[in-house]
Amino acid sequence: MNRIVVFCGSSLGFNSIYKEAAIELGNYFARHGIVLVYGGGKIGMMGAIADTILAKKGKVIGVIPKLLEKEEVVHAGVEEMIVCKKMSDRKVIMSKLIDGYITLPGGFGTLDELFEALTLNQLQIEQKPVGILNINGYFDATLQQLDKMAEEGFLKPQNKALLIVADNIPELMDKMNNYTPPKTTHIINKVVR
Repeated sequence: MNRIVVFCGSSLGFNSIYKEAAIELGNYFARHGIVLVYGGGKIGMMGAIADTILAKKGKVIGVIPKLLEKEEVVHAGVEEMIVCKKMSDRKVIMSKLIDGYITLPGGFGTLDELFEALTLNQLQIEQKPVGILNINGYFDATLQQLDKMAEEGFLKPQNKALLIVADNIPELMDKMNNYTPPKTTHIINKVVR
């Protein structure tokens, strides 16, 4: 994988372990020549990972909607900043740029982006690895919800299995690099995004 989008919070959270994870992932990307595609912000987890990669002379591409392009939010140090009209445009642009998705801790927007990526894979619009870095058990409750959805018949086990989970970067990257998408079905022949 050459380009990976990272979904993460515009806050750092209360525990420094989350910022440390963003920095560690940024260092991994820089060491391995992986281009970061992200939300374009200079604050929170987004700022931590972008700053780390930029400090190591790595490549970062930001994609930010016009409504968030305020001087205090947009990362001025990112040379390639794509400004789009709407939040929904941002997702489409990111999707076209990348080979896989990683989610770090964040809030509503982070979960929205994660579940949209999973939905695209479920519908076989995309076949890219979607992973979460489950630092400090941050996503444990989310994973329990997915188990409940499968248990109650709202989520097929093969679709639940589309989510790659690890609590450390080497394991997550290994799983993502070895990801094999499920075979396409005849149920959904063609969906246009």
